[in-house]
Amino acid sequence: MNKNTNYTEEQKQIARFAKALSHPVRVYILDYISNNTKTCCYSGDLHDMLDIARSTLSEHLKELKRAELIQGEINPPYIKYCINRENWKKARELFAGFFAD
Repeated sequence: MNKNTNYTEEQKQIARFAKALSHPVRVYILDYISNNTKTCCYSGDLHDMLDIARSTLSEHLKELKRAELIQGEINPPYIKYCINRENWKKARELFAGFFAD
């Protein structure tokens, strides 16, 4: 049985952002990068701060990139991650509207 689902683009985007925020490590990464005075950091720096394997960190970063909340810049052998300011603002607006009375 197929149900007709008419999700709006806004609903889909909220869900994509919510999925990216569904793990404490990803929330920590976003909080750290968004509050860092440089607004960017290297994956090695994140690894040094977090008690997780590099492969696990990589998966978390991929999920945040998939949601387009962060963007990566490769400067071999380093990868620098920054907040995607446009989508960060969009996420804040969407969640504020979603949770408004």
